[in-house]
Amino acid sequence: MVAVAVERPGALVLMENEPRALGAGDVMVRVQRAGICGSDIHILHGTNPFAKYPRIIGHEFAGVVEAVGPQATGLTPGDRVVVDPVISCGLCYACRVGRSNVCANLEVLGVHRDGGFRDRVVVPAANAVKLAPTLPVEVAALAEPFSIAANVLSRTGCSADDVVLVYGAGTVGLTVLQVAKLHGARVILADLDAKRLERAEAFGADRVIHSAKESVPVAVAGENEGLGPSVVIDGAGVPALLAEACGLASPAGRIGLLGFSPAPCNVSQQEIVRKELSLHGSRLSRRLLPQVIRWLEQGRLRPAAMITHTFAAAEAKAAFSLIESEPGQVVKVHLAFD
Repeated sequence: MVAVAVERPGALVLMENEPRALGAGDVMVRVQRAGICGSDIHILHGTNPFAKYPRIIGHEFAGVVEAVGPQATGLTPGDRVVVDPVISCGLCYACRVGRSNVCANLEVLGVHRDGGFRDRVVVPAANAVKLAPTLPVEVAALAEPFSIAANVLSRTGCSADDVVLVYGAGTVGLTVLQVAKLHGARVILADLDAKRLERAEAFGADRVIHSAKESVPVAVAGENEGLGPSVVIDGAGVPALLAEACGLASPAGRIGLLGFSPAPCNVSQQEIVRKELSLHGSRLSRRLLPQVIRWLEQGRLRPAAMITHTFAAAEAKAAFSLIESEPGQVVKVHLAFD
C-alpha cells in the first residue's frame, strides 16, 4: 500500500499508506487515477501557505468505493466516484449562505488533511460523487480542475453575451476556456508562451494573444463593440495583471481572480467606480462537482486531450520532475494507482 507525500519542503517521498479508520458517515475509496496540480508543486516547494508537513498530497482523484460506513447513504461498494476535496463545517456564516468553499473551518484533502495520492483513502461519503459507468476514470479525475473553472465563471457570470479574456493558457486557462465556451461566450487567451497558445487554439479559443510580443490592452481594445472584454479571468496570479484588467475591462465588467500572490498591487479605485466593475475572488469550488460530472457525461467538455502523461504512482518523482523541467510539454499529468 503506497502513498506519495511531501515529508518537508523539497522532499517528495513514497511511504506506506495507512488510511484512517472508516467512520460511520465515511467511504473508503480505492484510488485509480489522480492528477498533479500546480498547488501540489507549491506544497513540494514550501510555497503553499496553507499546507502543514508531512502531508500526503493530491486533491484531484477518482476511484472505486470499497467500503461504506453504516450511516453513509447513496453509495455501495463497487460504485465509481470522484472525490470533492473541500470539507466544510456546515455551521459557520459562509456555509450558511452557500459558500462552503470558504468555510471558516475549511479543510482541503491534500492540503489541510492527507489527500488522494495513495492507493486507498477514507473520505466523507458526502464528498464522493457517483459516476456513470460510461465515464472513463481518467476523465473523471479531471472533474476537480474543471470545477475550479465552473466556480470562477459562476462568480463572475458568463453567457453568450460575454467576451471573456483569460490570462494564462496553462491547465487553468484551458479549463476556463472550455467552460466559458460551453456557456456560449467568445473567449480570448493571453500568454507569454507561444506553444501554450497553439494548444489553446486547438481547444477552441476564438483568439489568442502572445503577450510577450503584443500589448494585451491594445489587442483587446476593439472587442465587445470597442468596450473591451466583459469578463476577465486572472489565472496567472501576477499582481500587475489586476490593474491591467481594471483598465481594459468594459463598463459593467467582471473580474475573477484565481491566481494569488501576497504582493500588493496598485488598483485604481477611479476605474472600478467609473465602470462599476465587479471584482470576484474565487477559491476552490462551491459543490459544483456534480454539475461538472454531468457535463463530462454528456460530452460537453473536451477533457481527454488535456492528459498529456500518465505515470505509475511509484514513478511520482519522475512525474514531478517532468512537470518542472518541461512545462511546455505538459498540461495534466496523472498518477495511476491501479
